[in-house]
Amino acid sequence: MITKRIIPCLDVKNGRVVKGINFLNTVDVDDPSSLASYYTDSGADELVFYDITASAEGRKLFTDFLARTAEKVFIPLTVGGGIESTADFERVLSCGADKVSVNSGGFKNPSLFKEAAMLYGNQCVVLSVDVKRVNGSFRVFVKGGREDTGVDALEWIKKCVSDGAGEVVVNSIDTDGVKKGFDIELLSRVVDLVNVPVIASGGAGSAEDFIELFEKVPGISAGLAASVFHRKEVLIPDLKKKMAENGIPARI
Repeated sequence: MITKRIIPCLDVKNGRVVKGINFLNTVDVDDPSSLASYYTDSGADELVFYDITASAEGRKLFTDFLARTAEKVFIPLTVGGGIESTADFERVLSCGADKVSVNSGGFKNPSLFKEAAMLYGNQCVVLSVDVKRVNGSFRVFVKGGREDTGVDALEWIKKCVSDGAGEVVVNSIDTDGVKKGFDIELLSRVVDLVNVPVIASGGAGSAEDFIELFEKVPGISAGLAASVFHRKEVLIPDLKKKMAENGIPARI
């Protein structure tokens, strides 16, 4: 069986890892390079680095912070924030990223997924989509969850995968930071829709939330979280042991 991946997420603002609730009211957590080193040693399968204000501020990702962080990482690293062109892909890949994550930039540059997939391969191109319920439907938000595009999230995900995205990170704004479990309904819909790996993000508050995720959405490839890992409320070795005890394949 294919192992389920556990992925910590570094939301970086002004060179520091921060965390909020429903994408709002962020508080300082730690230095990204220190956390990257800790997670590499703790058995994380991959690591995600998001420059969370790059798109909203209309600037490029701060590669100096990225380069220092990448030096500490010996597991696959996905990087996102302000990615709008293949030149941006090249810039972050040259700093040590293995995969590049696109959200807002896909709206500014509709051909980006196709162009990047042709240059770097589908496995390098990640769609990171911020989703929130609006009047009973799933909608795509951009600029760090600040702006409602009015676009149906499921249709957007389907289009981006068709254009070349080789992996999808589904960030549920509704469950982000709430610590009451992943958005099972949304994730089930996405897994049924596409044939590429889907990563669940938003809502983890305990090891049991990961167990529920993998049991209720067996097609999900990975669980991503931030605050429960940063604050050591869930330790990755303990989580993987519990996964194994519940018959969920994990790399231990």
